[in-house]
Amino acid sequence: MLSAFVSALRTPDLRRKILVAIGLVALYRLGATVPSPGVDFGNVQACVDQLAGSEQAGIYSLINLFSGGALLQLSVFAIGIMPYITASIIVQLLTVVIPRFEELRKEGQAGQAKMTQYTRYLAVALAVLQSTGIVALAARGQLLQGCSEPILADDSIFGMVVIVLVMTAGAAVVMWFGELITERGVGNGMSLLIFAGIASRLPSEGRMILEASGGLAFTLVCVAALVLITGVVFIEQGQRRIPVQYAKRMVGRRMYGGSSTYLPLKVNQAGIIPVIFASSLLYLPNLIAQLTGATTTPDPSWWQRFINEYLVNPSNPVYIALYFALIVFFVFFYVAITFNPEERADEMKKYGGFIPGIRPGRPTADYLTYVLNRLTVPGSIYLAAIATLPHFFLSGSQTATSIFGGAAVLILVSVALDTVKQIESQLMQRNYEGFLK
Repeated sequence: MLSAFVSALRTPDLRRKILVAIGLVALYRLGATVPSPGVDFGNVQACVDQLAGSEQAGIYSLINLFSGGALLQLSVFAIGIMPYITASIIVQLLTVVIPRFEELRKEGQAGQAKMTQYTRYLAVALAVLQSTGIVALAARGQLLQGCSEPILADDSIFGMVVIVLVMTAGAAVVMWFGELITERGVGNGMSLLIFAGIASRLPSEGRMILEASGGLAFTLVCVAALVLITGVVFIEQGQRRIPVQYAKRMVGRRMYGGSSTYLPLKVNQAGIIPVIFASSLLYLPNLIAQLTGATTTPDPSWWQRFINEYLVNPSNPVYIALYFALIVFFVFFYVAITFNPEERADEMKKYGGFIPGIRPGRPTADYLTYVLNRLTVPGSIYLAAIATLPHFFLSGSQTATSIFGGAAVLILVSVALDTVKQIESQLMQRNYEGFLK
């Protein structure tokens, strides 16, 4: 594996791509540590240290996880890549609802460029909304509840507008970084930025576990994380390969087809998207309650008590059950939207392809649906189990162990495997040995 890295660095164009990706990731991490103007950085650090691992910090764990801890520090890149991810998911879902988006998707590269433009506009709008909500919570002292220190040095309207504009601009720059890495670097830019944000928190989270629980507990957590990574790699690489045979056909004087290939269906066909959906849905009620001031009322109503009791504490059994059920539901929902068996069957029939033993057309679509459903059931249970696993080990409000399990490990492993495969494919084109022998 090390020899493959040396071969990659010795190749001029591949070395340039790797250095571009590393440089942009370094700039992203630098911006994640620069405080926004009008923010009292000293008080923010004191509050973060004081409330580290608390429930109030845990309710923002999804965005804070993807931003590498920049959210709770109100840095320039506090919003991170989440607006672009959310916008991409929304635009992808709208292709099923809006016929115009469906037409653009089928137009090829030109249509994809138009869809990307719509995604950018929506990402900026979501960044404005998200940064406005975060700044409003910080101004009210509800971003890090229980901290008496004022977070904003300037809580005037003008000061808060400046912070919102800076965070929105930071989200746009992060989006640009991700596209540059994808275009001129190696790997998927957005995924690598998320990978860098999560990986940057590993040392600090490990130190917290070591100081709080001792060396034995830290060793057990590391061993459990290695076992979990091994299992995730095994399942993420698992796929059902459906054989596809293409019949021979004459075009002019040339004969085409006659080849055999396969249609790969992964066990985890939906990826990490259902976890993002489920986490966001559980995060919204508490955010709305905080923005409306419902969490500070002396006599809360039944729905306010329900949110405070069941949707804030990640170790609550009701929270874990809802989280598990939502992930399973969104796995089926997302797979049904992104993979259309009838469309795949029509494409195979158009180019003379067929599954051995299955008639082209409708029987092929029914067979693909049958296989996909049988794969989605264990895939959804696996994804929900991995995502909810850290919550079973939470002690009260402790959330430090979440970085070593669940969605964080799933993202780290998936992005690492995808990046290694891309580098390996470019190495194989130059007759070098790959990473995996």
